[in-house]
Amino acid sequence: QDYYGKELQKSEDLKTNACITSARPLPKMVRDALEHIHEEVVARYYGCGLVIPECLSSCRILDLGSGSGRDCYVLSQLVGEQGHVTGIDMTEGQVEVAKKHIAYHMDKFGYQKPNVEFFHGYMEKLGDAGLADESYDIIVSNCVINLAPDKRAVLQEAFRVLKPGGEMYFSDIYASQRLSEPIRKHRVLWGECLAGALYWRDLYNIAEEVGFSPPRLVTASPITIGNKELEAIVGDCRFVSATFRLFKVPAGSRAGPGQVIYNGGIVGHERELVFDANFSFKEGEVVDVDAEMAAILQSSRFAEEFLIRAGGANAAALQGCC
Repeated sequence: QDYYGKELQKSEDLKTNACITSARPLPKMVRDALEHIHEEVVARYYGCGLVIPECLSSCRILDLGSGSGRDCYVLSQLVGEQGHVTGIDMTEGQVEVAKKHIAYHMDKFGYQKPNVEFFHGYMEKLGDAGLADESYDIIVSNCVINLAPDKRAVLQEAFRVLKPGGEMYFSDIYASQRLSEPIRKHRVLWGECLAGALYWRDLYNIAEEVGFSPPRLVTASPITIGNKELEAIVGDCRFVSATFRLFKVPAGSRAGPGQVIYNGGIVGHERELVFDANFSFKEGEVVDVDAEMAAILQSSRFAEEFLIRAGGANAAALQGCC
Protein backbone atom coordinates (compact mmCIF):
# COMPACT_ATOMS: atom_id res chain seq x y z
CA GLN A 1 0.00 0.00 0.00
CA ASP A 2 2.88 2.33 0.84
CA TYR A 3 4.84 1.51 -2.31
CA TYR A 4 1.95 2.02 -4.73
CA GLY A 5 0.14 4.72 -2.78
CA LYS A 6 3.01 6.98 -1.71
CA GLU A 7 6.45 5.95 -2.98
CA LEU A 8 5.48 5.61 -6.65
CA GLN A 9 3.95 8.75 -8.12
CA LYS A 10 4.23 7.78 -11.78
CA SER A 11 5.24 4.81 -13.96
CA GLU A 12 8.79 6.18 -14.38
CA ASP A 13 9.48 5.65 -10.65
CA LEU A 14 9.60 1.85 -11.08
CA LYS A 15 13.07 0.31 -10.64
CA THR A 16 12.70 -2.77 -12.92
CA ASN A 17 10.78 -3.50 -16.10
CA ALA A 18 8.63 -6.17 -14.38
CA CYS A 19 5.55 -3.98 -14.17
CA ILE A 20 5.79 -2.47 -17.64
CA THR A 21 6.45 -5.55 -19.78
CA SER A 22 3.89 -5.79 -22.57
CA ALA A 23 3.41 -9.36 -23.74
CA ARG A 24 2.31 -8.67 -27.33
CA PRO A 25 1.16 -5.74 -29.51
CA LEU A 26 -2.21 -4.26 -28.57
CA PRO A 27 -5.06 -4.66 -31.12
CA LYS A 28 -6.21 -1.44 -32.80
CA MET A 29 -9.52 -1.29 -30.91
CA VAL A 30 -7.63 -1.46 -27.59
CA ARG A 31 -5.20 1.26 -28.72
CA ASP A 32 -8.18 3.40 -29.73
CA ALA A 33 -9.88 2.79 -26.37
CA LEU A 34 -6.70 3.82 -24.53
CA GLU A 35 -6.77 7.22 -26.23
CA HIS A 36 -10.00 8.06 -24.37
CA ILE A 37 -8.54 7.48 -20.89
CA HIS A 38 -7.90 10.43 -18.57
CA GLU A 39 -4.18 11.32 -18.31
CA GLU A 40 -4.06 11.02 -14.50
CA VAL A 41 -5.42 7.46 -14.69
CA VAL A 42 -2.74 6.53 -17.26
CA ALA A 43 0.10 8.19 -15.28
CA ARG A 44 -0.74 6.25 -12.11
CA TYR A 45 -0.85 2.87 -13.88
CA TYR A 46 1.68 0.15 -12.90
CA GLY A 47 0.52 -2.99 -14.73
CA CYS A 48 2.34 -5.60 -16.84
CA GLY A 49 1.43 -7.70 -19.84
CA LEU A 50 -1.80 -7.67 -21.81
CA VAL A 51 -5.02 -8.28 -19.90
CA ILE A 52 -7.60 -7.70 -22.60
CA PRO A 53 -9.10 -11.04 -23.73
CA GLU A 54 -11.39 -11.40 -26.76
CA CYS A 55 -15.17 -11.69 -27.18
CA LEU A 56 -16.23 -9.16 -24.53
CA SER A 57 -19.52 -7.67 -25.75
CA SER A 58 -22.06 -7.35 -22.86
CA CYS A 59 -19.84 -9.35 -20.46
CA ARG A 60 -19.56 -8.76 -16.71
CA ILE A 61 -15.86 -8.35 -15.88
CA LEU A 62 -13.97 -8.14 -12.57
CA ASP A 63 -10.49 -6.57 -12.46
CA LEU A 64 -8.41 -7.74 -9.49
CA GLY A 65 -5.95 -5.05 -8.40
CA SER A 66 -7.49 -2.45 -10.67
CA GLY A 67 -5.21 0.36 -9.45
CA SER A 68 -6.00 3.71 -11.03
CA GLY A 69 -8.64 2.07 -13.26
CA ARG A 70 -6.92 2.20 -16.65
CA ASP A 71 -7.81 -1.35 -17.69
CA CYS A 72 -11.35 -0.99 -16.30
CA TYR A 73 -11.99 2.08 -18.45
CA VAL A 74 -10.63 0.30 -21.54
CA LEU A 75 -12.83 -2.72 -20.79
CA SER A 76 -15.80 -0.43 -20.16
CA GLN A 77 -15.63 0.58 -23.83
CA LEU A 78 -15.16 -3.01 -25.07
CA VAL A 79 -18.07 -4.58 -23.14
CA GLY A 80 -20.36 -1.73 -24.23
CA GLU A 81 -23.08 0.02 -22.25
CA GLN A 82 -24.89 -3.30 -21.61
CA GLY A 83 -21.77 -4.85 -20.06
CA HIS A 84 -20.34 -4.09 -16.63
CA VAL A 85 -16.84 -3.74 -15.12
CA THR A 86 -15.92 -3.93 -11.43
CA GLY A 87 -12.49 -2.95 -10.13
CA ILE A 88 -11.12 -3.85 -6.70
CA ASP A 89 -7.82 -2.65 -5.22
CA MET A 90 -6.20 -2.63 -1.77
CA THR A 91 -4.64 0.84 -2.14
CA GLU A 92 -7.12 3.53 -1.17
CA GLY A 93 -5.29 6.31 -3.03
CA GLN A 94 -5.45 4.36 -6.30
CA VAL A 95 -9.18 3.61 -5.86
CA GLU A 96 -9.82 7.32 -5.25
CA VAL A 97 -8.09 8.21 -8.53
CA ALA A 98 -10.23 5.64 -10.37
CA LYS A 99 -13.52 6.79 -8.80
CA LYS A 100 -12.77 10.46 -9.36
CA HIS A 101 -12.91 10.02 -13.14
CA ILE A 102 -16.07 7.87 -13.57
CA ALA A 103 -18.26 10.77 -14.76
CA TYR A 104 -15.52 12.02 -17.12
CA HIS A 105 -15.26 8.63 -18.84
CA MET A 106 -18.99 7.88 -19.05
CA ASP A 107 -19.46 11.27 -20.72
CA LYS A 108 -16.53 10.55 -23.06
CA PHE A 109 -17.97 7.12 -24.01
CA GLY A 110 -21.51 8.53 -24.46
CA TYR A 111 -23.06 6.22 -21.84
CA GLN A 112 -26.34 7.17 -20.15
CA LYS A 113 -25.36 5.49 -16.86
CA PRO A 114 -22.05 4.21 -15.46
CA ASN A 115 -21.07 0.63 -16.32
CA VAL A 116 -18.04 0.69 -13.99
CA GLU A 117 -17.66 0.58 -10.19
CA PHE A 118 -14.62 0.51 -7.92
CA PHE A 119 -14.14 -1.03 -4.46
CA HIS A 120 -11.41 -0.68 -1.87
CA GLY A 121 -10.71 -4.25 -0.71
CA TYR A 122 -8.66 -7.41 -0.96
CA MET A 123 -8.74 -9.97 -3.74
CA GLU A 124 -8.36 -12.77 -1.16
CA LYS A 125 -11.66 -11.62 0.42
CA LEU A 126 -14.01 -10.62 -2.38
CA GLY A 127 -17.00 -11.50 -0.21
CA ASP A 128 -16.12 -8.59 2.10
CA ALA A 129 -16.73 -6.25 -0.85
CA GLY A 130 -20.10 -7.93 -1.47
CA LEU A 131 -19.14 -9.85 -4.62
CA ALA A 132 -21.55 -12.77 -4.99
CA ASP A 133 -21.02 -16.37 -6.18
CA GLU A 134 -21.08 -16.91 -9.95
CA SER A 135 -21.57 -13.23 -10.78
CA TYR A 136 -18.86 -12.59 -13.42
CA ASP A 137 -18.13 -13.90 -16.93
CA ILE A 138 -14.45 -12.90 -16.87
CA ILE A 139 -11.83 -11.96 -14.30
CA VAL A 140 -8.74 -10.04 -15.40
CA SER A 141 -5.68 -9.24 -13.32
CA ASN A 142 -2.55 -7.38 -14.23
CA CYS A 143 0.64 -8.06 -12.27
CA VAL A 144 -0.92 -8.10 -8.79
CA ILE A 145 -1.46 -11.70 -7.66
CA ASN A 146 2.27 -11.82 -6.84
CA LEU A 147 1.55 -9.08 -4.25
CA ALA A 148 -0.89 -11.35 -2.39
CA PRO A 149 0.76 -13.55 0.27
CA ASP A 150 -1.96 -16.22 -0.16
CA LYS A 151 -2.22 -17.06 -3.87
CA ARG A 152 -4.50 -20.04 -3.23
CA ALA A 153 -7.07 -17.77 -1.54
CA VAL A 154 -7.01 -15.44 -4.56
CA LEU A 155 -7.68 -18.28 -7.02
CA GLN A 156 -10.34 -19.79 -4.73
CA GLU A 157 -12.20 -16.49 -4.56
CA ALA A 158 -11.84 -16.01 -8.33
CA PHE A 159 -13.28 -19.48 -8.92
CA ARG A 160 -16.19 -18.72 -6.56
CA VAL A 161 -17.31 -15.48 -8.23
CA LEU A 162 -16.93 -16.77 -11.81
CA LYS A 163 -19.98 -18.15 -13.60
CA PRO A 164 -19.74 -21.73 -14.93
CA GLY A 165 -17.76 -21.50 -18.18
CA GLY A 166 -16.17 -18.27 -16.96
CA GLU A 167 -12.54 -17.33 -17.51
CA MET A 168 -9.70 -15.86 -15.49
CA TYR A 169 -7.32 -14.12 -17.93
CA PHE A 170 -4.31 -12.67 -16.18
CA SER A 171 -0.72 -11.47 -16.48
CA ASP A 172 1.72 -11.97 -13.65
CA ILE A 173 5.34 -12.60 -12.72
CA TYR A 174 6.68 -16.13 -12.26
CA ALA A 175 9.99 -17.41 -10.93
CA SER A 176 12.19 -20.25 -12.20
CA GLN A 177 12.41 -21.65 -8.65
CA ARG A 178 10.84 -21.21 -5.21
CA LEU A 179 12.19 -18.00 -3.68
CA SER A 180 14.42 -17.82 -0.60
CA GLU A 181 13.44 -15.98 2.58
CA PRO A 182 15.81 -12.97 1.98
CA ILE A 183 14.25 -12.39 -1.45
CA ARG A 184 10.69 -12.76 -0.15
CA LYS A 185 11.34 -10.27 2.66
CA HIS A 186 13.02 -7.61 0.47
CA ARG A 187 10.86 -4.49 0.46
CA VAL A 188 11.83 -3.09 -2.96
CA LEU A 189 11.74 -6.50 -4.67
CA TRP A 190 8.25 -7.02 -3.22
CA GLY A 191 7.04 -3.65 -4.48
CA GLU A 192 8.59 -4.36 -7.88
CA CYS A 193 6.51 -7.58 -8.14
CA LEU A 194 9.49 -9.98 -7.93
CA ALA A 195 9.66 -11.09 -4.27
CA GLY A 196 6.11 -12.41 -4.33
CA ALA A 197 6.44 -14.23 -7.66
CA LEU A 198 5.10 -17.77 -7.71
CA TYR A 199 7.30 -20.66 -8.85
CA TRP A 200 5.57 -21.30 -12.19
CA ARG A 201 4.89 -25.01 -11.57
CA ASP A 202 3.00 -24.09 -8.39
CA LEU A 203 0.45 -22.19 -10.48
CA TYR A 204 -0.51 -25.47 -12.17
CA ASN A 205 -0.87 -27.23 -8.80
CA ILE A 206 -2.97 -24.49 -7.18
CA ALA A 207 -5.24 -24.08 -10.23
CA GLU A 208 -5.99 -27.81 -10.22
CA GLU A 209 -6.66 -27.89 -6.46
CA VAL A 210 -9.10 -24.97 -6.73
CA GLY A 211 -11.01 -26.56 -9.64
CA PHE A 212 -9.83 -24.68 -12.73
CA SER A 213 -8.89 -26.41 -15.97
CA PRO A 214 -5.09 -26.58 -16.49
CA PRO A 215 -3.55 -23.13 -17.12
CA ARG A 216 -3.10 -22.27 -20.77
CA LEU A 217 -0.07 -20.11 -21.49
CA VAL A 218 -0.79 -17.22 -23.87
CA THR A 219 2.54 -15.33 -23.92
CA ALA A 220 5.71 -15.07 -21.84
CA SER A 221 8.62 -12.64 -21.88
CA PRO A 222 11.76 -12.51 -19.69
CA ILE A 223 12.25 -9.76 -17.14
CA THR A 224 15.48 -7.81 -16.86
CA ILE A 225 16.27 -6.20 -13.52
CA GLY A 226 19.06 -3.84 -14.60
CA ASN A 227 20.02 -2.96 -11.02
CA LYS A 228 23.29 -4.49 -9.74
CA GLU A 229 22.25 -4.49 -6.07
CA LEU A 230 18.92 -6.23 -6.77
CA GLU A 231 20.55 -8.69 -9.22
CA ALA A 232 23.00 -9.78 -6.49
CA ILE A 233 20.10 -10.55 -4.14
CA VAL A 234 18.11 -12.68 -6.63
CA GLY A 235 21.22 -14.65 -7.74
CA ASP A 236 20.53 -17.28 -10.40
CA CYS A 237 16.74 -17.05 -10.13
CA ARG A 238 15.08 -15.95 -13.36
CA PHE A 239 11.75 -14.16 -13.73
CA VAL A 240 9.22 -14.06 -16.53
CA SER A 241 6.10 -12.00 -17.21
CA ALA A 242 3.46 -14.42 -18.46
CA THR A 243 -0.20 -14.30 -19.44
CA PHE A 244 -2.34 -17.35 -18.65
CA ARG A 245 -5.99 -18.29 -19.16
CA LEU A 246 -7.87 -20.42 -16.61
CA PHE A 247 -11.40 -21.68 -17.23
CA LYS A 248 -14.13 -22.79 -14.83
CA VAL A 249 -15.25 -25.76 -16.92
CA PRO A 250 -18.53 -27.16 -15.50
CA ALA A 251 -18.41 -30.78 -14.30
CA GLY A 252 -19.86 -33.11 -16.90
CA SER A 253 -18.94 -30.96 -19.90
CA ARG A 254 -15.60 -32.70 -20.41
CA ALA A 255 -15.84 -34.96 -23.44
CA GLY A 256 -13.21 -36.35 -25.77
CA PRO A 257 -11.05 -34.58 -28.36
CA GLY A 258 -12.81 -32.92 -31.27
CA GLN A 259 -12.63 -30.76 -34.36
CA VAL A 260 -13.60 -27.09 -34.36
CA ILE A 261 -14.22 -24.44 -37.00
CA TYR A 262 -14.02 -20.76 -36.06
CA ASN A 263 -16.78 -18.66 -37.66
CA GLY A 264 -14.84 -15.38 -37.62
CA GLY A 265 -17.45 -13.52 -35.59
CA ILE A 266 -15.27 -11.94 -32.86
CA VAL A 267 -14.76 -8.21 -33.39
CA GLY A 268 -11.10 -7.41 -34.04
CA HIS A 269 -10.26 -11.08 -34.60
CA GLU A 270 -12.37 -11.83 -37.68
CA ARG A 271 -9.63 -13.52 -39.71
CA GLU A 272 -7.82 -15.34 -36.91
CA LEU A 273 -8.22 -15.90 -33.17
CA VAL A 274 -4.90 -16.56 -31.43
CA PHE A 275 -6.22 -18.36 -28.38
CA ASP A 276 -2.98 -19.30 -26.61
CA ALA A 277 0.62 -20.35 -27.30
CA ASN A 278 -0.57 -23.64 -28.81
CA PHE A 279 -3.87 -22.92 -30.53
CA SER A 280 -4.67 -20.43 -33.27
CA PHE A 281 -7.96 -20.59 -35.17
CA LYS A 282 -8.31 -19.20 -38.70
CA GLU A 283 -11.78 -18.41 -39.97
CA GLY A 284 -13.40 -21.43 -41.66
CA GLU A 285 -10.45 -23.76 -41.02
CA VAL A 286 -10.87 -27.19 -39.38
CA VAL A 287 -8.64 -27.58 -36.30
CA ASP A 288 -8.13 -30.73 -34.21
CA VAL A 289 -8.28 -29.94 -30.48
CA ASP A 290 -7.64 -31.96 -27.33
CA ALA A 291 -10.44 -32.83 -24.89
CA GLU A 292 -9.55 -29.94 -22.60
CA MET A 293 -9.80 -27.32 -25.35
CA ALA A 294 -13.01 -28.84 -26.70
CA ALA A 295 -14.59 -28.58 -23.22
CA ILE A 296 -13.38 -24.97 -22.80
CA LEU A 297 -14.80 -23.82 -26.14
CA GLN A 298 -18.07 -25.69 -25.58
CA SER A 299 -18.79 -24.36 -22.07
CA SER A 300 -17.50 -20.76 -22.33
CA ARG A 301 -18.57 -17.53 -24.03
CA PHE A 302 -16.71 -18.80 -27.13
CA ALA A 303 -19.31 -21.55 -27.77
CA GLU A 304 -21.33 -19.45 -30.25
CA GLU A 305 -18.18 -18.55 -32.20
CA PHE A 306 -17.29 -22.15 -33.12
CA LEU A 307 -18.77 -25.17 -34.81
CA ILE A 308 -17.63 -28.03 -32.55
CA ARG A 309 -17.85 -31.71 -33.44
CA ALA A 310 -16.65 -34.79 -31.58
CA GLY A 311 -13.68 -36.86 -32.72
CA GLY A 312 -10.59 -35.79 -34.61
CA ALA A 313 -7.82 -37.76 -36.23
CA ASN A 314 -4.83 -36.03 -34.69
CA ALA A 315 -6.24 -34.17 -31.72
CA ALA A 316 -3.38 -32.19 -30.19
CA ALA A 317 -2.35 -32.81 -26.58
CA LEU A 318 -0.13 -29.82 -25.99
CA GLN A 319 0.69 -28.10 -22.72
CA GLY A 320 2.28 -24.66 -22.73
CA CYS A 321 4.77 -23.89 -19.95
CA CYS A 322 7.23 -21.13 -19.11
